[in-house]
Amino acid sequence: MSSTRTGRIERVTGETKVLVELDLAGGPVQVATGVGFYDHMLHQLGKHGGFGLHVAVEGDLYIDAHHTLEDTAIALGEAFGQALGEKAGVRRFADALVPLDEVLVQAVVDLSGRPYCVHDEPLGLAPTIGPLYPTSMTRHIWESFAHHARITLHVSVLRAARPGAQPDAHHVVEAQFKAVARALRDAVRIEGTEVPSTKGVL
Repeated sequence: MSSTRTGRIERVTGETKVLVELDLAGGPVQVATGVGFYDHMLHQLGKHGGFGLHVAVEGDLYIDAHHTLEDTAIALGEAFGQALGEKAGVRRFADALVPLDEVLVQAVVDLSGRPYCVHDEPLGLAPTIGPLYPTSMTRHIWESFAHHARITLHVSVLRAARPGAQPDAHHVVEAQFKAVARALRDAVRIEGTEVPSTKGVL
């Protein structure tokens, strides 16, 4: 990976062993968490964010996927914050509207240094996607990522299905990851040399 704007986090607990390497300048995307749908979502995050991303996880999947999903999101957030450094010259604020067939999602980010997450998603999604991914974890993933990246993140599912139809959970979650990726891609873009804050720090 590049020597600039990179983050590398190793997180080892009694439940998981996580390695995340992130390069904001781009690069290959390789993800292996043991949870197939989560791999697919993190690949979307790297690809549509324009990031180089390497994620390798060993988790206690014999219990369930909770610890694996959560600890990966924590490490990803920490790597993102590390890669941002002092944030000199970044655009800071960005938003994205992303459709995925019938679904429409908006993501808005502020590289504020103040952890905050707002997540609006429809009720009644299928409880799991694939054999291991609980849809109830999507909010917790964004909360964990935003907190440890020290950013403000709003993710809103504006449209989940055609009127009267059952939402497709795969589409609803995937559109969120793509929207967040696009918003982050714009927010980290270098536009100048100064930290974009009247405080002088973020």
